[in-house]
Amino acid sequence: MTSKGFRIGGDLEVRRLGFGAMHLSTEAGPARESSLAVARRVVELGVTLIDTAYLYGGGANEELLAEALYPYPDGLVITTKVGVARSGPHGEWKLDGRPDVLRTQVEQALRRLRVERIELLQLHRIDPETPLADQLGTLRDMRTEGKIGRVGLSEVTVAELDQARQIVDVASVQNRYNVLDREHEPVLLACEHAGIAFLPWRPVAAGTSGELAGIAAVASEVGATPTQVLLAWLLSRSPVMLPIPGTARVEHVEENLAAGELHLTSAQYAALDRLHQPT
Repeated sequence: MTSKGFRIGGDLEVRRLGFGAMHLSTEAGPARESSLAVARRVVELGVTLIDTAYLYGGGANEELLAEALYPYPDGLVITTKVGVARSGPHGEWKLDGRPDVLRTQVEQALRRLRVERIELLQLHRIDPETPLADQLGTLRDMRTEGKIGRVGLSEVTVAELDQARQIVDVASVQNRYNVLDREHEPVLLACEHAGIAFLPWRPVAAGTSGELAGIAAVASEVGATPTQVLLAWLLSRSPVMLPIPGTARVEHVEENLAAGELHLTSAQYAALDRLHQPT
């Protein structure tokens, strides 16, 4: 583990500042061409962790990344998520962690991403209608089969993380977290204690005018954008923190990744830290 790198599961080396692909348009035409260019620029800039999910277009986002980046450069990790399906009464999206659904989604992801193994596969949400042992047992079995390298979770509590770790080794947790929204602080601390990667989604805070003014003040001091300051704060917050900011614009990708070179003083970090008002 270094200031710029982290080993997910103890052995999968990635750069700590990754990329979330959710916002990339998969529609045919200029928007798709722009998305392909963004994905390629992300890798050119040295990102080694890209996050996607079956939910993002029913697999279309996975296909887009494969089109943009396959054959993949050495060291690039594309993590995807399963466990949400169009299995509602009227074909709407709902949590679905039934073993056959998870297995099918993993198999489809392997095909769409054009790989034989997904190095990090995350359960998008825990399905309350399916026993957790069935959900994680399926992913554990597919790991044994060599189709999954490591298993991660998303939007879990400390209790759920503890329960999950009795069933399978958990390599990552992807929960909502930013400087103003720290509902999952206990989960972050649990991950830090166990050496589990923590991938904050919605890493850029949206706050009140006073809070945003405080962020802007620090940004002005360091000559950076508010977004860069927020990402730098996350990287300073914990050594297991792996932010995955997403955007559909090349210039924003370049801006976000420059945050990895931004160093906050202890006073600036503390000023940002104080903006959070615990509930």
